[in-house]
Amino acid sequence: MFIETEGTPNPATLKFLPGQDVMGFSTADFASRESAGRSQLATALFDLPGVARVFLGGDFITVTKTDEIAWQSLKPQVLGAIMEHFVAGRPVIEGGSDDDLEEDTDPADQEVVDQIKELLDTRVRPAVAGDGGDIVFRGYRDGIVRLHMQGACSGCPSSSATLKHGIENMLKHYVPEVVAVEQVAF
Repeated sequence: MFIETEGTPNPATLKFLPGQDVMGFSTADFASRESAGRSQLATALFDLPGVARVFLGGDFITVTKTDEIAWQSLKPQVLGAIMEHFVAGRPVIEGGSDDDLEEDTDPADQEVVDQIKELLDTRVRPAVAGDGGDIVFRGYRDGIVRLHMQGACSGCPSSSATLKHGIENMLKHYVPEVVAVEQVAF
């Protein structure tokens, strides 16, 4: 099994591409070992010293490290854990994904919400996935779009610029009802 690695805009995060499906069309973001109980893969990665966050995407895994360890030491261990998991044929995750969370929207705004989601799914999420992360729609009220950044995006130094200058400007351009974009936590 050959696993490619790519850097991300977040220097503390690397993207690992195992060359096969990881989560399909859903994602899962684990900010701690305690939250990773439903994923044998994420749990195995958190068992490594210095792993701070694990994000499972469609065909990739992003791992964020602490400042106490260098990628030079951690990267071979992460590669080994990922390879061992997939070679053993274990499931990546058990149960539903984080996308099952409720969205905060007004039913009267459904047409605007559908436009926002379409733009996010076709223009934003593929680009963000290329950098090892994801953006999840969490709500829309009073012209404000609420988004949750995951994976490499969650702690990236450029995430606020991406959110404000990239996503907000694009949404305002295509959906005049949008006045602002906010980042929210789950």
